[in-house]
Amino acid sequence: MAKTHSLTQGNILGTLIRFAVPVFFTLFLQALYGGVDLLVVGQFASTADVSGVATGSMLLSTVTMIITGLSMGITILVGERIGSQRPKEAGRAIGSGICLFIVFGILLALLMIGGAGFLANALHAPAEAFDQTCHYIAICGGGSLFIIAYNVLGAVFRGIGDSKTPLLTVMIACVVNICGDLLLVAVFHMGAAGAAIATVAAQAVSVIISLAVIRKRQLPFEFSRKFIRFDKNIILTEIRLGAPVALQELLVGISFLVIQTIVNTFGVAASAGVGVGEKVCTFIMLVPSAYMQSMSAFVAQNMGAGNPLRAKKALGYGVLTAFAVGVVMGILTFFHGDVMASIFSKDPAVITDAHSYLKAYAIDCMLTPFLFCFTGYYNGCEKTMFVMIQGIVGAFLVRIPVVYLVSRIPGATLFQIGLGTPASSLVQITLCLLMFVYLEKKSKKI
Repeated sequence: MAKTHSLTQGNILGTLIRFAVPVFFTLFLQALYGGVDLLVVGQFASTADVSGVATGSMLLSTVTMIITGLSMGITILVGERIGSQRPKEAGRAIGSGICLFIVFGILLALLMIGGAGFLANALHAPAEAFDQTCHYIAICGGGSLFIIAYNVLGAVFRGIGDSKTPLLTVMIACVVNICGDLLLVAVFHMGAAGAAIATVAAQAVSVIISLAVIRKRQLPFEFSRKFIRFDKNIILTEIRLGAPVALQELLVGISFLVIQTIVNTFGVAASAGVGVGEKVCTFIMLVPSAYMQSMSAFVAQNMGAGNPLRAKKALGYGVLTAFAVGVVMGILTFFHGDVMASIFSKDPAVITDAHSYLKAYAIDCMLTPFLFCFTGYYNGCEKTMFVMIQGIVGAFLVRIPVVYLVSRIPGATLFQIGLGTPASSLVQITLCLLMFVYLEKKSKKI
């Protein structure tokens, strides 16, 4: 009998937290081996290398967000089919998903390798850091198949309710990345290129370990090589569910790339400062991010099992617990953001700019618990089209216009630039609440 990871039974808060904690540490380690790139480069290379890694990793982060969003289709399908006791259908969903992402991975690699210079130029990489940015983008592009494979495997594990296996694999990969960064950047002085090579190597190791784990354990779904095929109906369903989330992540990522592009015109110190600030942000937002991923799987399984009330209660518990953490992180970030930034750079100007930018994120720390938990809830409910719409509204009707208008003000600070993010979150939360009220009224009528 295959071991199951049911999220449809037991104490709601306890089950949610037990599932979310490994997701949290997985995200923490992912952020760590991404942050280590900037940390080691900041300590052992030039400010130009820091800027190159900052701009390049911002693009890579956007790509990863798109992959994660698209793979949500697999998480939802697998979760629903496990919840409704259809293990063979879950296996078919995984097999078709593999085919879809192989094609996506090849196209992505060609784009990032062949278009590294174009992308660096489009992002207005400072002249002093242009070559470093190109190297980082091209090398990461070469490893995009590993990046995609890791995220697809993570989507499968989350769909079956297993958040511990990705934690184990990323833990090992994190060690590989840290060792690689220290060797290539600190010892061989390869700068941004060395950091990119270490990142790709770490992703490759995590994929190999994940596949080894899958081969040696029983899983709550049936799977064989014949399932790896282009099943039109399954692929279209996965695209229907995942594409809106991926598009939303793309547009949100583009909005942050626009911020980086605008700030790049302020000079190399400001460019590096925003990059450092964004890297710190991945850590201070870990709890709501973990809840977002966990909520999707939790809600999908419970909706598949015909238990929507349990899903709603999980949303409430998630918001309350994440908000409590958000208040603490907001206070620490506002008053001690310079200490956090100093971990990633030794340049006083970069640290000052990063702290200024992070003060805006201190406000967002108290908003994202609501936004991220609602996003996970709606993904699990298959309301991915709404998730896309509210993301577009936040990114293109709020965040980008605010950043652009502020940047036109003489003497604008990075704190003022950063205010575009909490402004966007506030509007998106309002839309999420309105959607919740609408669905409740519709449910009562039915």
